[in-house]
Amino acid sequence: MIPKVTDQSTCVIGIDVGGTKIAAGVVMFPRADVLVRRVIPTRAGRTGEEVFDSTLELATGLVQEAQRDGRKVAGIGLGVAELVNGRGEITSGLTIHWQGLDVQDRLSALAPATVEADVRAAALGEALYGAGRGCRSVVYVSVGTGISYSLVQDGRPYAGARGNALILASSPMTHSCSHCGRRSAQVLEDFASGRAIGLRYSARVGGGSHRGEDVMRLADQGDLVAIEIVETAGEALGVAVGFLVNILDPEVVVIGGGLGLCGGRYWKCFVESARQHIWAEDSRQVPIVTAALGRDVGVVGAAAAFLEPGKMRRAPTGPNAEK
Repeated sequence: MIPKVTDQSTCVIGIDVGGTKIAAGVVMFPRADVLVRRVIPTRAGRTGEEVFDSTLELATGLVQEAQRDGRKVAGIGLGVAELVNGRGEITSGLTIHWQGLDVQDRLSALAPATVEADVRAAALGEALYGAGRGCRSVVYVSVGTGISYSLVQDGRPYAGARGNALILASSPMTHSCSHCGRRSAQVLEDFASGRAIGLRYSARVGGGSHRGEDVMRLADQGDLVAIEIVETAGEALGVAVGFLVNILDPEVVVIGGGLGLCGGRYWKCFVESARQHIWAEDSRQVPIVTAALGRDVGVVGAAAAFLEPGKMRRAPTGPNAEK
């Protein structure tokens, strides 16, 4: 499953475009060593063109730096926090406004490029080089500004028929209470993501601007409001991951993303909740671990997606396939 790169001076530029930051690096294969790292803020509210210009500038600088060091750049792999179909086209625009933008073609003017959904790219990175290495089935969950997942089976992230098999927390979990009749339509991403935790805390304390990491720290310091918000968020995430284990039965669950790597009270409540919501007794002790690649997971995964395009894509089929 490991990409076969024989030239030890060959490298790939990996770029991870998220709602909070754009991380990029020079990744050397076959060991997936990150030689150079760069991080810039995404700056929410900017237009898609402005974010792309920053991304292209970042990629250009890394290509030039690698070349100055005598390394051959094989290409660019980019993961983006949106839906991406089998042709590398971005089909949603909730966080990064690139829907309809020819990102892959425009990056290819700099070097051969592949565009993939960030969570599938990161999942591939963990399956090949991280905590899922050696496992036939890996569920990867990214918890940061948003929450998403990918199943990797036999080294292939499952994308679904349209590239949309990554949605975990964006739709309402609608139900009615059998006791009071109240109808709930809670969206997990609006409750348990890093952004949601910060907004929930700010609303409870009457203002201010708080990040999810800030609330985590306050909870560790004994802030009772922060403790309640962090614990309920972790429990809610556990319900969703328990459901994933019930329907996918993976060998391992790997958690990444800025919030997913924070540990502490959130992690403890999340893991306990996930195990409580796993139905089969022999699945209940499935390993639930943090991403071994740590904060490099998105960069390494994006680079791996460039080297493994056959594993990330399949030709469109069926009535909507291009003739």
